[in-house]
Amino acid sequence: MPVSSYIAESMDKASFIRKMFEQGSQLRAKFGAENVFDFSIGNPDLDPPAEFFTAARELIAEAGKGMHGYMPNAGFPDVREAVALSVSAQQAVEVNGTHTVMTCGAAGGMNIIFKTILNPGDQVIVPKPCFVEYGFYIKNHGGEMVMVDTREDFSLDISNIRKAMNERTRAVLITSPNNPTGRVYPEEQIQELGKLLLEAGKKRTVYLVSDEPYRELVYDGVTVPSIFKHCPASIITTSYSKTLSIPGERIGYVAVNPSTPGAEKLLGGLILSNRILGFVNAPALMQRIVARLTGATVDIEAYRRRRDLFLDGLTSAGYNVPKPEGAFYIFGKSPIPDDLAFVNHLLKYNVLVVPGSGFAGPGYFRIAYCVSENTIIRSIPAFKKALETL
Repeated sequence: MPVSSYIAESMDKASFIRKMFEQGSQLRAKFGAENVFDFSIGNPDLDPPAEFFTAARELIAEAGKGMHGYMPNAGFPDVREAVALSVSAQQAVEVNGTHTVMTCGAAGGMNIIFKTILNPGDQVIVPKPCFVEYGFYIKNHGGEMVMVDTREDFSLDISNIRKAMNERTRAVLITSPNNPTGRVYPEEQIQELGKLLLEAGKKRTVYLVSDEPYRELVYDGVTVPSIFKHCPASIITTSYSKTLSIPGERIGYVAVNPSTPGAEKLLGGLILSNRILGFVNAPALMQRIVARLTGATVDIEAYRRRRDLFLDGLTSAGYNVPKPEGAFYIFGKSPIPDDLAFVNHLLKYNVLVVPGSGFAGPGYFRIAYCVSENTIIRSIPAFKKALETL
């Protein structure tokens, strides 16, 4: 066999998202891009804010000596300080630059976290539905993902998390706003989860790891609660991919709660892992750009309009679609129990969505509405016809 058995097995289980994206390319080649409605992948279509281009031009024009050279593996000290100020404001907990590590996106951040905290056989509890790649990131470093059900409204079920915990539990991984549901976990649930992990941590530290690339993408006055305020042993990983529409630039960071037991040693492990996993350091130019853009975001109102346009159209067509509070996904109820069969049925009408089974959420389908309003409007008749012909 030309590849390892693990990689061969993983390729067979590869992400539904990528598979649907590839099918979309085939459909566009056959029917024309204007006749294909691709909602499969969360690839932001909004332009980055104007400040991004201004900062990029200014930095390139400055051409300072050493700007593109190596720096400490954790990132430029001044960039880490700028990030820490932003984290302090979001988390209502004072954080300084030494508690941050610049990373190659949130995926790079999660990999250095799990490389640092997991021993072989350690378990990471993940509420589902969830982003399917989490299982790969955890297994990369000898861990085991243990998925638990959320409530009917996709909020956390703390009792299920409690039941899943044992002597091998090392972390609980959450993402809020959630991919794929768009759910923002209420503060009282984060507070309850923090108490649970604090009690468990009397025997062995159990971390709350929070994946937060959609933190700024929330609607209708919803706020994302502080993780640091309610859970001492907590780590945030995030990226600027969604808030600045720069997923291809692979820039993000990890922030460690200063109250985490052994925080300095943990940070040392993260920095070492950043190097030995081959990331070495986050991209130099992007570090300097994002340091100038704390607080900047894409036009979030545009995503809200698209969400509402889609919800109105799908509801009128007869679909059951809960209203997401954040991110840019709708997690709709499949009109038949077999969500994969329904997704394949939609393909007949050149509509591409991802089956909920791809997120450990069978019976649902995910729509990524980071597309033009015109695409959404033109897709509704196709969704309606697909439902009528089931």
